[in-house]
Amino acid sequence: MGQGTGNGTGNGTGNGTGKTDDRVALDDWYAVATASEVTRQARTTRLLGQEIEVTRSGDGTPLARERSRDGELGPPLPVRERYGCLWTTLGHPNRDVPTIEEAEETDRRFVPCGWVTLRTSGPRVVENFLDMAHFPFVHTDILGAEPHTEVPAYASEIRRDVDEVWATNCTFFQPRIAATESAGDFVRLTYRVPSPFTVMLYRVCPSAPSRLDAIALFIQPMEEELCRAQAVMYLVDTVSTHTALLAFEQTIFLQDRIIVENQRPLRLPLEPRGEIPTRADKSSVVYRRWLKEKGLRFGTLGLS
Repeated sequence: MGQGTGNGTGNGTGNGTGKTDDRVALDDWYAVATASEVTRQARTTRLLGQEIEVTRSGDGTPLARERSRDGELGPPLPVRERYGCLWTTLGHPNRDVPTIEEAEETDRRFVPCGWVTLRTSGPRVVENFLDMAHFPFVHTDILGAEPHTEVPAYASEIRRDVDEVWATNCTFFQPRIAATESAGDFVRLTYRVPSPFTVMLYRVCPSAPSRLDAIALFIQPMEEELCRAQAVMYLVDTVSTHTALLAFEQTIFLQDRIIVENQRPLRLPLEPRGEIPTRADKSSVVYRRWLKEKGLRFGTLGLS
């Protein structure tokens, strides 16, 4: 998407001034910690402008609580332990943590890639993940290269039966389609947005063409213009070392970080006039429309 020029005003209250009042944001699940790193020693983090404490009880049960400014702890929040992370919510979700079916396949490599903090909004990170047009210019000789800069037409839609955004029939030339590959080829990609702050990519596995690698990005919106994110991968790969898989994904993510932190405005405009889309931005347009229909204000511009 073309960079907008508006500064905008806050849509929630989560900008270092306290927990947001945005019910759409509150009533969702968020990964807030790596499960293996949470012990009985309490650690604090922020979610939607609210400080929370994450720990484990004596029997190992994960716990999360809101912490007030005077240090008082609130009642236990709902917690789920999924995909190597602890998930919690500050509201009352009407559905569970997104389902990743590939996580149940025991022959897959599970690769958590570590948390990266970004000075931008969560929706901006999702939008960047969906954008194929930047591959040749940001991920040169990895996910894209000149002269293969055109994004072929693809389909993007809101799937009403599951309330998710999907982009299908995506194709793009990539010099390195996976950590195991050194030769380039046109690859088929599928994108899925199961919740406003979670986005996934499915790609054909080079070593098992009948199966798809699954890569998910879990975003923790700390403030309206500050978030952190962790990619987790479920791969069919019996060759690469864990270090090689991790380095491949982290290189891509850190390249994206530079771009997304320099986009203006930091919050994602939801009105069509906010930024000028091109044909390649179809997924972003559909994602923004979906957020607008939901009425998400946290990390966005255009809704009051």
